[in-house]
Amino acid sequence: MTEALLRSLLFVPAANPRALEKSDGLLADGLIYDLEDSVAPEAKDDAREALREHLAGRGFKGLRIVRINPLDTSEGAEDLLMARGAGVDAVLLPKVEDEDVLRDAARALDEMDAPAKLRLWAMIETPRGIARAEKIARKGVRGRLSAFVVGPNDIRLATNLRPDAERTELLPWLMQIVLAAKANGLSVLDGVYADFRDIEGFVGECAAGRRMGFDGKTLIHPRQIDMANAAFAPSPAEIAEAEAIVAAFARPQNAGRGVIQIDGRMIERLHLTEARRVLAMRDAIAARGTAT
Repeated sequence: MTEALLRSLLFVPAANPRALEKSDGLLADGLIYDLEDSVAPEAKDDAREALREHLAGRGFKGLRIVRINPLDTSEGAEDLLMARGAGVDAVLLPKVEDEDVLRDAARALDEMDAPAKLRLWAMIETPRGIARAEKIARKGVRGRLSAFVVGPNDIRLATNLRPDAERTELLPWLMQIVLAAKANGLSVLDGVYADFRDIEGFVGECAAGRRMGFDGKTLIHPRQIDMANAAFAPSPAEIAEAEAIVAAFARPQNAGRGVIQIDGRMIERLHLTEARRVLAMRDAIAARGTAT
């Protein structure tokens, strides 16, 4: 899962038949089918059954993730069972605050004989979750955990924080989540941008998120997909530089060398590793059919 394209992950409310129907043709890298926040309590069962039927069609070609209700509820247990049966790529657990919920979810999937490729994602969206992010990541990767997803709206609500447009007041906590994820080999997704009509604000937040090390962004509206795909893809200049680095290290005279010079710059093998990652992402984007 950490090698998959994760530029754009769109939340799709499972209780909305039209949203489910339209989602199959979208060019997001992944869809997060939501059974939690966007579904009213009295509609949980109907939404789960509607999603079960929709997923059986396998119309969407990208990653398919299901955000379930808390695992310690009857709805959460049924959601997990449905997701396992539907053959999705990952289950997103809400409001993860300690490693116990990941252990319980992984154990439940093991008891269901779920394939190893069915991964767990964790929403980090509370003060306790942020404070324990590193431990959650470290313990979670021993099971099925492969990604963190930031929940900024819940963080704001829980802390009474009123961040500015640049999220200045949130940055220390966001970087704490990114650091915990990267230290343990997890992917990490930035949170949603609520005003889908604010193009300039959204593009700016995507650019900031990429600079911070996020692998992609969660979205609330299809019109955000192309912009997120562009923001989290390597630029033509980055691709050209990566190609030059790979070509330079491939020359016979540079075989076995740890450091070489390109246009007056000292390039180490760590730059070669990054260059190969950039080119692999370029190729994955081309294969996905969403090159920007």
